[in-house]
Amino acid sequence: MKKIVAFARIALVAFVLAGCSSPVKQAEQAQAFLHNETNLLAAQRNATVSCAPENCDAAWALTKRYIQQHSDTPVTRADAVAIETDVPDDSGKAAFSASRDAKGAGATLTLFAQCRGMYGPDSAKGSDYDECAEKILKVQNGYVAFLRAHASSQ
Repeated sequence: MKKIVAFARIALVAFVLAGCSSPVKQAEQAQAFLHNETNLLAAQRNATVSCAPENCDAAWALTKRYIQQHSDTPVTRADAVAIETDVPDDSGKAAFSASRDAKGAGATLTLFAQCRGMYGPDSAKGSDYDECAEKILKVQNGYVAFLRAHASSQ
């Protein structure tokens, strides 16, 4: 009988501890999600560059090359104002697009990213969020540096 009571106490303590760790873990996950969302917004803002008329065509061509190198799907549109990749069939795959908006004599180039399975209902964290966020952050944060590095060599 003493063994059963001791086992019941241990089970109760384990159950209580598991219950206590769950809210802490949920809070940590919510904080990590918020942190990633903040980083994704910053990466989107940073994936924009202005170009002068004499180098916009070259920067735009480099943008297409960058998208081709990083997208999980092929480019389906590439003209003077937009570059778009196909929408991925599989969850966790990234698609990219770019816009070229005239600004005075030059233009503003902006790289956009999205990933299937990144968000669930009501913009909640989707099943492939972590993988997608990592991929998008890497590509968007590397875009301007790529343009600068390659434009100077042309």
